[in-house]
Parts: sequence; C-alpha cells; structure tokens
Amino acid sequence: MKRSTKRRLRQGGLYAVLAAIVVLLALAVDWANVRANFWADGLGSNWHDLIVTGVKNTAIYTIIAFALGLALALLLALMKLSDVVAYRWIATAYIELFRGLPALITILFMAFAVPIAFQWRPPGGTAGAGVVGLVLVAGAYMAETLRAGLQAVPKGQAEAARSLGMGPAHTLIHIIIPQAFRIIIPPLTNEFVLLIKDTSLLSIVGAAVGQRELTNVTRDFLSSGDTAGTATSLMQAALLYLIITLPLTRLVAWLEKRQQRAR
Repeated sequence: MKRSTKRRLRQGGLYAVLAAIVVLLALAVDWANVRANFWADGLGSNWHDLIVTGVKNTAIYTIIAFALGLALALLLALMKLSDVVAYRWIATAYIELFRGLPALITILFMAFAVPIAFQWRPPGGTAGAGVVGLVLVAGAYMAETLRAGLQAVPKGQAEAARSLGMGPAHTLIHIIIPQAFRIIIPPLTNEFVLLIKDTSLLSIVGAAVGQRELTNVTRDFLSSGDTAGTATSLMQAALLYLIITLPLTRLVAWLEKRQQRAR
C-alpha cells in the first residue's frame, strides 16, 4: 500500500472517530430540557440589558484596566531594568506578588480589605475597587512583556541615538520605547483579550445596577426565577463574549504572522 494511501486512510479514520464522538454527544443531550432552558420566552427581552449595560460596562472596565495597567507596567519594567538595585527589588517583588496571587483574591482584597485597613474606598464603589484590582494584576503581567520588549530592541539603536547627541531620556522615549511597543503588540493584544474575560470576576463583589458588567447582568437573570432568567441568558452572554474576543484572537494571530514575515 502506498504511503499516500495509508495517510488518507489514517485521516479518514480520525474523521470517523470525531464524527462518532459528535453523534454520541448529540444523542446524550436532553433536547427537551435544552429547548426549555436555553430558548425561553425571555430570549428577546434579555438582549437589551446584556448589551446596553453588560457589554458597555465590560468594555469600559477593560479599557480602563488596560490603559492604567499598561502605564503601571511601563513604570515597573523601567524600574526592573534600572541601575538602582532598590528599584529592581521593588519591581521584582511587586511583579512576583501579583503574578502569584489569583486575580480574584486581589479584587476581593481591594473591594473589602483595603477600605477596612485604610478607611479609603476607590472611586466607583465595589466595581471601581474591582477595576483597581484588575489594574494591579494586569500591570504585573504586562511589566514582564514590556521588559522583554525593551531588552529585545537592538543595543545599536541606543548607541546610534547617543552618537547623534541624544540624551538617555530622549533616547528611551523616542527610540527605545516605540520600537519595544511594536515588538510586543501581539502579546499586549492577547493581554487585552484576557482582561475582557477577567472583568467577569467583578461579578463576585457586586455592583450597582448601572455598573454591572456582562457576567453580573447574566447572574442577575439567572437568579430572577422568571422565564428570562433561565440558562438562556447564560447562552447569550457566552455568545457576546465570543463576538468580542474571537476577532481579537484572530488579530493576535495575524499580527504574529506579520511579525514573523518581517523577521
């Protein structure tokens, strides 16, 4: 038997196994229950709150957490690359701490422990405290990405800038940092996608009606007890998350391929 024939038979067998698994799963589903719970009468009425309140606040929280986290990450990355030993220790301790803690613990700490310990509550109530927690965690993760990007810029770029009479600060701001950001655009985009999903953790601390993100709105529907509160809202929320994140994940893949071609 030819090698190509064997390969086609092997691929056909794998497709047959996959098809069998799909059929078995379809037979195992209780379709009557699915129709009753995932396609309830409240399907149409859910969309307004899920999109107008949930998606809008999810986008706002993500953008705020990403922007502030990126600024914090740049500071931490520069501290970690500093010649001052104390700065490197502080940055390293911060990064290891918040990368080691679960994001949910950080959010709960900011929402409940900090107000008790310091008699201070971040703006926006518990939702604002949760966003601060996301900023702290995102800053720690993006700091390592930024540090790698800064170190990936060829040293000859800084030497060329100095030969033209640029000072260290001018070289860093106008030469090194812009090139580093071009290098790390794919992982930063991936971090943005992760932040979109991490906003769901804010549902654990609660929020005012107008401050609820997508998962919080869904949870309120699930606990309402009427037809609109069946698992239909869960399916709708999952669909909305996919609509938001899938284009971004494809963008990450495209950016990575583009960078590989450029190299």
